[in-house]
Amino acid sequence: MTAASAPEPAHPTDQPATERRISRRVGAIAESATLAVDAKAKALKAAGKPVIGFGAGEPDFPTPDYIVEAAAAACRQPAMHRYTPAGGLPALKDAIVAKTARDSGLQVAANQVLVTNGGKQAVYEAFAALLDPGDEVLLPAPYWTTYPEAIALAGAVPVPVVADEQSGYLVSVSELEAARTPRTKVLLFCSPSNPTGAVYPAEQVEEIGRWAAEHGLWVLTDEIYEHLTYGGATAPSMPVLVPELADRCVVVNGVAKTYAMTGWRVGWILGPADVVKAATNLQSHATSNVANVSQAAAVAALTGDLSAVATMRQAFDRRRQTIVSMLREIPGVACPEPQGAFYVYPSVKGLLGREIAGRTAHSSVELAELILDEAEVAVVPGEAFGTPGYLRMSYALGDDDLVEGVGRLQRLLGQAD
Repeated sequence: MTAASAPEPAHPTDQPATERRISRRVGAIAESATLAVDAKAKALKAAGKPVIGFGAGEPDFPTPDYIVEAAAAACRQPAMHRYTPAGGLPALKDAIVAKTARDSGLQVAANQVLVTNGGKQAVYEAFAALLDPGDEVLLPAPYWTTYPEAIALAGAVPVPVVADEQSGYLVSVSELEAARTPRTKVLLFCSPSNPTGAVYPAEQVEEIGRWAAEHGLWVLTDEIYEHLTYGGATAPSMPVLVPELADRCVVVNGVAKTYAMTGWRVGWILGPADVVKAATNLQSHATSNVANVSQAAAVAALTGDLSAVATMRQAFDRRRQTIVSMLREIPGVACPEPQGAFYVYPSVKGLLGREIAGRTAHSSVELAELILDEAEVAVVPGEAFGTPGYLRMSYALGDDDLVEGVGRLQRLLGQAD
């Protein structure tokens, strides 16, 4: 048997170094569950199956025309065909500085900005710059699937702090304090939240920030959904509410969600100059500069007005109300109303262990598989976000598909005995 055809060992990370094909560090990484569900749904659709996907957190709108035109113009500029500074085009850094002051009130300088290949790289590089092996990161759960993997890649330990639907998926200072140890270095904070859509009120953001400052913790705050709030909710920036935290706070953001630019891959890190410089050094060896055409598109997005964003937010709000009301009609499903992002995170614990279409699911993973098989609807199980017994569903898809997809769930899950 050749090496190429040899079966993989059951536990490749336990093999002697001379036999190990994949490093322990990378071998321990789990595939992105959200991308895996989305890929499976798209493959089934390509095969002719009428699958409706609620898996990917991706707006169904096209990128606004003025942004696309800026990218097209950049393609024709020879300067954009070359290497540019690893940390980002000066014009984009300036645009990020101005946009941040406009939208959140946070004042930063250009040397406090690193432009990254999307929000995921921003999260990874921020943790890589801050963490050493053995450090602990407080990770409110449900959490976005990338957070614990990025923490582990830095050699640190994610410490989940679980909140459920009873609290609106919001963790309290007392819960964070109970999880803090002498090894705790960073708190991960995300509001509006992926996967729950929860939005922390300003007083709770300030309370958590002051607690972190009091204990000398760093905070990594993910503000990628800052413009997607509903029903009067707002998403204030923690270092603005707690200025004494600013020197120990890293902000992650990007254009993906606000401007329907997920495929353009432009995110950024804002933080103390020494942290940003360290992360820039890492990026200079990992990927160098973000694609110049994408950066030019991001400049147009950030310097333009927010009218296209307002249009998208109005559609998301309509879909949010529709999906919540329809899910609440299913016996055994409890669906809190999200105030931000474009996700619902219903509890399906009431459906587990019950027979549905001749099958019984004992976990939300099994329930998601049953739903895909029987209703041809793709959802992401809560296990991917650190809280079994839930499903994440994105409502960033067309109104007709949303109603048809949830209607299929109503017909299937209404059969539960």
